[in-house]
Amino acid sequence: MNILKRIGAVLAGLIFIVITHNAVDLILEKTGIFTPFEQGFHTTWMVVTATVYRTILSIAGCYVTAALAPSRPVLHAMILGGIGFVLSGIAAIVTIPLDWGPAWYPIALIVLSPVCGWVGGKIYESRSIK
Repeated sequence: MNILKRIGAVLAGLIFIVITHNAVDLILEKTGIFTPFEQGFHTTWMVVTATVYRTILSIAGCYVTAALAPSRPVLHAMILGGIGFVLSGIAAIVTIPLDWGPAWYPIALIVLSPVCGWVGGKIYESRSIK
């Protein structure tokens, strides 16, 4: 039963990240703040903004995972960060040749994924120790 709780914690964080990333993307696009997806993603301030909010939301998702983990919250958050690392790597391999945006953006997401896992887990751990 504990394994199901562990898997559920990681899945909950992953689902949180996927939903929030897509929701913010859609809101920014529909309000005209970001250009439509079909036009590409080449404006520097938009790419930096997306990097920042995706980092914050990924940390929050890893926090969710840590909070739901039955034990070793930082490890579970880091597992989610590892999943993000792999998924971001696959996305980079696919998107960089398509020139949808600057190559540094998907690379930054790869590098930031494990960091988000560690930070999210550590934030949870520091708040739960008190």
